[in-house]
Amino acid sequence: MEATSLPSREADQFAPNSEGEGTGADPSSLSGFWRWVVLVVGVSVSLFQLYTGGFGIFSSMTQRSVHWTFMSVLAFLLYRSRKKSERKTPTIMDVILIALALATGLYILFNWEAVIERTGMPIERDIYFGVLMVVVVLEATRRAVGSALAYTAVAFLLYAYFGPWMPGIFAHKGYSVERIISVMYTSTEGIFGIPIAVSSTYIVLFVLFGAFLSKCGGGRFFIDFAFSLTGRARGGPAKAAVISSAFMGTMSGAAVANVVTTGTFTIPLMKKSGYPATVAGAIEAVASTGGQIMPPIMGAAAFIMAEFTEIPYITIATAALIPALLYFFAIYLMVDSQARKQGLKGLPREELPRVGATLAWGGHLFVPLIVLIVMLVWAYSPMKSVFWGIVLIVVMGMVRKTTRVSPWKLIEALEYGARNAVTIAAACASAGIIVGVIALTGLGLKFSDSLVSLSGGNIFFALFFSMIASLILGCGMPTTAAYVVLASLAAPVLIRLGVPVLAAHLFIFYFGCVSTITPPVALSSYAGAGLAGADATKVGNTAFKFGLVAYIVPYMVVYGPSLLMQGGPVKILTSVATACLGVIAFTAGLQGYLRRACSWWERLLLVAAGLCLLFPGLRTDLGGVLMLLGIWGYQRFIPRGASVHSA
Repeated sequence: MEATSLPSREADQFAPNSEGEGTGADPSSLSGFWRWVVLVVGVSVSLFQLYTGGFGIFSSMTQRSVHWTFMSVLAFLLYRSRKKSERKTPTIMDVILIALALATGLYILFNWEAVIERTGMPIERDIYFGVLMVVVVLEATRRAVGSALAYTAVAFLLYAYFGPWMPGIFAHKGYSVERIISVMYTSTEGIFGIPIAVSSTYIVLFVLFGAFLSKCGGGRFFIDFAFSLTGRARGGPAKAAVISSAFMGTMSGAAVANVVTTGTFTIPLMKKSGYPATVAGAIEAVASTGGQIMPPIMGAAAFIMAEFTEIPYITIATAALIPALLYFFAIYLMVDSQARKQGLKGLPREELPRVGATLAWGGHLFVPLIVLIVMLVWAYSPMKSVFWGIVLIVVMGMVRKTTRVSPWKLIEALEYGARNAVTIAAACASAGIIVGVIALTGLGLKFSDSLVSLSGGNIFFALFFSMIASLILGCGMPTTAAYVVLASLAAPVLIRLGVPVLAAHLFIFYFGCVSTITPPVALSSYAGAGLAGADATKVGNTAFKFGLVAYIVPYMVVYGPSLLMQGGPVKILTSVATACLGVIAFTAGLQGYLRRACSWWERLLLVAAGLCLLFPGLRTDLGGVLMLLGIWGYQRFIPRGASVHSA
């Protein structure tokens, strides 16, 4: 019997506004001339990025200014000024903002050498254009990413100006408007700093990689493949959601975007197989959030992390692999326990695609991903690797009629890749403002001293306070921007207290990611609730429970560096084995189900066993193993009726 593909929908996981709340993008609402403008601008910037990826980048200011000029123009074309506004053509204000974006971008592009030469002594014209550029960045961010990040950037600008009136150690001498604008606009420390530099080189190319793979049917293939592997298993649709979200994470890395892509298929099927709507939405939210920590893309932050830490990108991606797999392993066990508790079964064979048939029509789409990873391992630059990965996607797409793309589809992929990079570019531009203010005012050192004092020099308390800061920032900001801010403020503190550089940066990055499932503001959970037709608060609370292991993993990478592939093979394998046992025990305790339903004291011991195994140490590992084996043996050999009343 031929495989039955799941309901078909173009898996465009790179939907605009996938990183934040924004004001809503709807490019299809533009018609006539302006729809062609969007197409031309999107294709042009994508071709520019592909050229620099394959043949080398331009000078830093040229590369960054061209990139941001295109992206800011797209932001005002694609994103409405208000959520409820409807338009077929841009408004007068949109046109004015587009003109300002062009003017400020072209001014720095054609005058950057003269501007750089007089850095610190800007002329009046530089200041005027600089003020307008800041306005363009803030409004583009408000529309494309959300008001929280835009207001945060404004707050930092005000902090730079009103320094003398700030309380306590946060006071500084204050800076004039001319000085602030000079740093923001005419240097590589502000808007055109490291975040936009990474956006203009690595990030946009990886977004294009995902867009091309999606146009060749990659999204549909990954979902079909996940269902063909797990669809018939106990709670199959939920397990397929976990696996397909992991696959999607290799292409996207945006949590909310993953929810609305895979969730469109998985949530209805989870509900059909017996999962309550609240649980179905929560499972999809937690699984999709893991896409941000799954190499190689990791929500675009891996590339910025490489710039901040000066650690090779492939080293970061490799180090992040084991924690990401532990995360998905934990979710898989949680959904399996939920299915066992409810007595759920999988979907009938006839409703599922077959593994062989699925691989026959789309298995060759794995090749570009494999080649990309191999090139990175062989120390090719990320830009060169992803460039040839994109070329290979087009070539491999020709192998099968089902994945072949027409010339028009290629043009669409170029446009989609560009417009789906707008949110990241806007977030990076505003993050540049924040980082510029931190550098200008010395806020990083002051924050560091304050956090060290608050923690008393204790690493655990410093980690705890950094976790709180990451979760708070991540509630209203995209993960990439939240990471950039914390990399400038919190990471230096952890490093100063003895935490390895990579572990410190991954720690704050992971908590920025899981903020999307952390109540009360849990954007991924809200997206899952919308698709499931469930109460958003209940979905958020359930997602928090299902993803609780994600709040422990960051501590594990700090206290157990072997989980970051550091150390000998025996040490790494031992750490992975004990961590897996810890995940088994911890999830069993949370769900209240090991071999059968657990009593309250069994659950308590299982959680304790899990915590012991998740943190390194011979004594804790032995204690954890003994507790886990004890509960397993008790449930295996003591009849159900003889046990304490189940929870």
